Amino acid sequence: MKRIRKMVAPALMLGALGGAAQVHAHGDQAGSGHAKPVVKEQKDWGIAGERKEADRTIEVSMSDAMRFSPDFIKVKAGETVRFVHHNDGQVMHEFVIGTKPELDEHAALMKKFPGMEHDEPYMAHVAPGKRGEIVWTFNRPGEFHFACLIPGHYEAGMVGRIKVVATK
Repeated sequence: MKRIRKMVAPALMLGALGGAAQVHAHGDQAGSGHAKPVVKEQKDWGIAGERKEADRTIEVSMSDAMRFSPDFIKVKAGETVRFVHHNDGQVMHEFVIGTKPELDEHAALMKKFPGMEHDEPYMAHVAPGKRGEIVWTFNRPGEFHFACLIPGHYEAGMVGRIKVVATK
């Protein structure tokens, strides 16, 4: 009985957090690899975009120095951005967009459940030497963040900011 509880508790927790989220391997994908059609769900920081509607492409490199380059990105409200991620390192990295509180919460969960599986349109998991991609529409002004939430990477400072400015 104890063994069943140990297995069920994390599953229930992930189910409660993810709702109808799509699930894929978190730590071993070669790229963002959204195998299923992207579910468009409005988030505080925007909504999944269509590649053919991208207003521009922003290249983001990831390094084993636990840094993104660039680590600050400015976009206009309503702009659809295609992010192309290059993992220049020797270990898995990821690019996750969100609010600071949501990234903090997700990072804490990743520490507790390092093998956690998920695949959302605002996340790209990029294997060493590979590329990943996210297409995102920033339809709300504000300051948002991106980070690598693999345990230890976030704490080492693998973070960045996105400023979405209102159009006049």
